[in-house]
Amino acid sequence: MKYTTHIDPNREEEVVIHARRRTKAVADLEAYIESLDAELVGYGGDGRIVPLRPAEVHCFVAEEGSVYALTDTERLTIRLPLYAIEEMLDQGFVRINQSCIGNIRKIDRFTTSIGGALMVTFRNSHRDYVSRRQLKAVKERIGFKL
Repeated sequence: MKYTTHIDPNREEEVVIHARRRTKAVADLEAYIESLDAELVGYGGDGRIVPLRPAEVHCFVAEEGSVYALTDTERLTIRLPLYAIEEMLDQGFVRINQSCIGNIRKIDRFTTSIGGALMVTFRNSHRDYVSRRQLKAVKERIGFKL
């Protein structure tokens, strides 16, 4: 695949994709480009309002009646329910369990417990279990073949 980048401060940013047919790579590029414009608003504990791009977030978790976005260094409150956030996100995110949506690009590793449960660890050290209900979707999304 070839690509060309032209930098011109006087033009509006535009991405043009030339492809012979629609492929997963083309769909992933489109989803990524769309996600760059989608911004969420996070609220810090000290009253700060922080604009967030989904690509910066490791995962969204629902705990104790609130939804949080976990980034490299912060835990920000999001004033949207988890299902609404899930609808805004691209294919780079997957539902891990009922209370967690994870960024596939920010997953560090998967480990299994003695009982066979799958645990995901994100690059920011947050850990969560993959529910049995979501296991198939997670495996498909990360490209794990059975």
